[in-house]
Formats: sequence, C-alpha cells, structure tokens
Amino acid sequence: MAVGPALRLGPVLLISLWGASAPASLLRRLGEHIQRLQESSVLGLSLGPGAAALPKEGWLEQPLDPFNTSDRRSFLQRYWVNDQHWASQDGPVFLHLGGEGSLWPGSVMRGHPAALAPACGALVIGLEHRFYGLSVPAGGLDIAQLRFLSSRHALADVVSARLALSRLLNVSSSSPWVCFGGSYAGSLAAWARLKFPHLIFAAVASSAPVRAVLDFSAYNEVVSRSLTSTAIGGSPECLAAASTAFTEVERRLRAGGAARAALRAELGACASLDRAEDRAELLGALQAVVGGAVQYDGQAGAPLSVRQLCGLLEGRGNGSRPTPYRGLRQAVQIVLHRLGQRCLSLSRAETVAQLRVTEPQVSSVGDRQWMYQTCTEFGFYVTCEDPKCPFSQLPALPSQLELCEQVFGLSTSSIAQAVAQTNSYYGGQTPGATQVLFVNGDTDPWHVLSVTQALGPSVSALLIPSASHCLDMAPERPSDSSSLCLGRQSIFQQLQTWLRLAKESPGRSEV
Repeated sequence: MAVGPALRLGPVLLISLWGASAPASLLRRLGEHIQRLQESSVLGLSLGPGAAALPKEGWLEQPLDPFNTSDRRSFLQRYWVNDQHWASQDGPVFLHLGGEGSLWPGSVMRGHPAALAPACGALVIGLEHRFYGLSVPAGGLDIAQLRFLSSRHALADVVSARLALSRLLNVSSSSPWVCFGGSYAGSLAAWARLKFPHLIFAAVASSAPVRAVLDFSAYNEVVSRSLTSTAIGGSPECLAAASTAFTEVERRLRAGGAARAALRAELGACASLDRAEDRAELLGALQAVVGGAVQYDGQAGAPLSVRQLCGLLEGRGNGSRPTPYRGLRQAVQIVLHRLGQRCLSLSRAETVAQLRVTEPQVSSVGDRQWMYQTCTEFGFYVTCEDPKCPFSQLPALPSQLELCEQVFGLSTSSIAQAVAQTNSYYGGQTPGATQVLFVNGDTDPWHVLSVTQALGPSVSALLIPSASHCLDMAPERPSDSSSLCLGRQSIFQQLQTWLRLAKESPGRSEV
C-alpha cells in the first residue's frame, strides 16, 4: 500500500455522461452537486454520536500501461475500505467501481452496495477510476498521457486491484467478488464480469449505458416523454410549455439587438451571442436544464424535479400572467443559484480553451478526460435534430463532433469507428455476460442504452417505474416510492441468490 500522492484535487463526484460542451458541462455539475450534498449527509451521519469510524483510504501502485510489460511507469490509484460489516475472511467482497469523477468515502458507506453489506457480512471496497479524482498519473492530461485512459485500461485496473487487495486485506480465495457501479461505472461492472468471470463472480449494473452511440437523439425522446408523465408531476401541457419557451428563446435570438441583449442577461449567457456557435452553446445549456430535471428527478440535492419544472413552465401558483419563457428563466435562475454559478453558458472559444488545459488542478472536474473517452470510445452526443423534438435543434451533431477535432485532433470518421469498435468488443446491449443484474429507471434518459429485459436465466433486468438515473444506488429516504423500495428488495434477493450459489460452487482460485 502506497502513501497518497502530493497532488490533491477538489472533492468531486460525477454521474453525468454527456461530453463536455455547454449542456454536458452543466449536467456534469448537476451530478457533482447532487453527489456532494449526499456525501456531506453521509459524513455528517458518520461523525455523529455512536457512529462507526470513517472508511480507510488506501493507494495501489498500478502500471500506467498494463498491456505493455516493458513499460515500467506507474501511478497511484485510490481506494476506500469499509470492513465494519465483514463477517469472515471468506465472506463476500462488494467492489464499488468509480466512474468519470472522484470516488469518496460515501461510496462505501451509504446507498448500495454499502446498504447491502450488513445482511451479507460483506467487505466493501471502492476503487477510483484512473485519471479521475486523485488517481491522476503524474505528467498531466496531454494526449500522450490520455492514450492510457479507456474502459479497457480501467478493467485492467480492476483485475490487478482485485488480486492485490485480496493479498493486502487477507481475503480468502473462496470469497466471491461482486462488482457494483452506476452509469458509466455500471457498464464497467457488467464488463468486468463479462471479461473476467474467473475473478468477478457477479455484477449489479445500475443505469449502465452499455451500448455506445454517436447520435444520442433518444435522450431527448425520453426527456419529452417524462415531461408528460403524470406519475412524476408532468403533463402534456408541460411539454407544450417547454416547447413554447424554446421557441421564444430562438425568436429573441433571431431578433438580435435589445431583445438578444436582454435574453443574454436573463438567461445567464456569458458570451455575446453574436456568433451562431455561441447561441448554440446557450440553447444546449437550456436543454440541459430541462434534461437535468428529468435525469435527476426526485433525487436529494437536485435543484429541480420534473414537478417543480413543470410548475414553473405552466405558471402554476403564479398570480401574474404566466409565460413559459418566464418559467424557463426562473428554472435557470434556480439551477445557477444552487450550483453557485454565474454563467449558464460560455462562448464556444472559451469552452474549447478550457478543454485544452492539461493541468489536472484546473481540469479537476474531469471534463477533458471524459470528453476524450466520448471521442475515443462512446460518443453519447445528445441531439435534438428530429422535427418532433420539442427543444432547439441546436447544437447539432456536427458541432459536437467538431469539439473532438478542436481539442484532440480526432476526425469524425475516427469517432464513429471508435463507437463501433466499443460495441463490437463489449457486445452492446447483448453483452453475453452471466450473473449480471441490470437496474434502470424508466424516467432516466440513459435507460434506452442499457439492458431493460432479461437476456436469459443468468442475466436479469429490473426497470423501476418513475425512477431516475442511478436512483436505486442512492441512500434510502422516507419519501422513496414503493416501486423504488420494491426494486431495492429485488436487488437484495438477486444478491442472496448469487451468494448461495457461491457457497455451493467449488472454491475460486487466484490467478
């Protein structure tokens, strides 16, 4: 076990997956905000009277290039350990994989897998993803370094960490290891079981977008459908109001002059909006305000729920004559206030400049790293170019792909090829793994890229009604819906089935 590196980045946890344009940046900060509030809640409870000790922080020395044994360079990867419920050395190990952001103590303390550990007598370990949080290799984030950032590198880290931690923590060779993860990390959990079934006994993959896609137009299709869902406070009138609000924004942008200047001030655009590319950045950020309310609906710390957003757009409880544009403006103000931000969008040039910064201290949110992964593996570029899409058709796919060229020098054809290779390597929505449970919420726009129906007797799928992104992993609350509570019970029952199977199967050897 190594000591921590001198480099210290901010306490960031991310669960959004978009690239790094204006809408992507806003959604990532929404995810960060929610996770940090939940983290604060976890730490507050843990430091209270009679609380258990905080989990242990450790560091593993990992090869920078695990696929080249002649390359002796290494980096330090952070992990967390919660052993307060570990019943015996041959008990199960729950490995919580980090994704595109920092992994902090709460990952092994509340929510699942930590909430499942007491009943299972499990050891809980959280493993931070390479190049995120404090697990950034020395040398910065230039292109030469980023070629060691991919899901395949991350899975190699899982293998070496699983073997090293077994020795360090004196885990029995017969202990079953179960991977957990949410969002991109949920995909990693499923892929770890797929590629290394001799080391990973099972996996729970929450909100895991296992199918890479270049043009993710289906995201806004789910957003639109969710805005009409009465179960979460939506309605057809709400969707119509959202569409009307965007139409008004575009009208004022076209009008120019005083109308455009007033809109810039009212919506927190820090660019002049004279350039078409800067207007597209604003429109994309506005889509993220609406999409964020859907993606994180009902989560502790979310600035807006669907019910609240629809109330603003429809002018519910507003004594003055309501307009959808005024409601959208109020939604923007609420989000900016909760995030502590002055700007909803920046100029395209400033966005590019920020993404080109290679010093980890400046890029601590992980925007540059995650954008590199979208350009070289996943795509995930959210668009609204279909005439049926109720929001603005900007930013269009070509402008999003252009960011990969502007920041990393990657062509559009190379991105499309990378997306196809990812699906070929992992299998897309038919990954071929066994003993994997895919968990999704039907409100979450990302569920359409996951597995929502069982693929056989050993690959189960759970689609929770009215649940948002990774909501099953969040700490339990009294306000949780009955469908969410039932979903969590199903996860526990599946886990019990696997652990019984592990006891009945022959011992698993370290290899």
